[in-house]
Amino acid sequence: MTVLVDSHCHLDFPGLAERLPAVLDDMAANGVGYALCIGVTLEDFPKVLAVARSDDRLWASVGVHPDHEGGEEPTLERLVELAAEPKVIGIGETGLDYYRLTDRPEWQRERFRTHLRAARACGKPVIVHTRAAAEDTLAILREEGIEAIGGVMHCFTESLEVARAALDLGMYLSFSGILTFKNAAALREVAAFVPEDRILVETDAPYLAPVPHRGKTNEPAYVRFVAECLAQVRGVPFERIAERTTENFFRLFSGARSSSQ
Repeated sequence: MTVLVDSHCHLDFPGLAERLPAVLDDMAANGVGYALCIGVTLEDFPKVLAVARSDDRLWASVGVHPDHEGGEEPTLERLVELAAEPKVIGIGETGLDYYRLTDRPEWQRERFRTHLRAARACGKPVIVHTRAAAEDTLAILREEGIEAIGGVMHCFTESLEVARAALDLGMYLSFSGILTFKNAAALREVAAFVPEDRILVETDAPYLAPVPHRGKTNEPAYVRFVAECLAQVRGVPFERIAERTTENFFRLFSGARSSSQ
């Protein structure tokens, strides 16, 4: 069976955590062999790590979401300390979100830089969230030398121009269930353009369930629908998309191979 990877999900969130065995069974039944569980706060990181440790098919990342206010503020030292756990293969999600926080606070930008510097220090790639903040996101990635770190623009919904700039910085682009939405024609054009060695697929579960499950709780099994849509958009067989996106995941998150051995 062709194997897919869900490169971004939240299996510790309500709607998934309480039925994790069934979620993992559904994942396997749909040819999804692996999933990366994403950290969004330091307070909840122990839950993310516990999920990742519960199954050989799962990994974790550590970070604080850009719109999370309050709680423990990440420092370079703390992120590096937590990232030393073998199951942690990435830093984030991090980035900028000027949609939810409209005053464009400087603390978001400084927190983003802290994550990028931690990634450089521990040698693990960055998972980047950006919303209504593409210009500043790209500028900070450039200033912090993202090419030496590696990373992915998760749940990519930006323009072709932004995609080109991110690719020029060596970034990978990950597409979610939004790709399948009726009003996402412009995004499908971007997905058709991106080189196949820079594409990942994800669910962002429990959010953004793809067609035909739109509006329901998303889960890693549904990344198959994203991959099928991507194959259609690019005019290639589904098996090729599955193979390439899985190869890309293990190339970017090289720590996943060693932690599963």
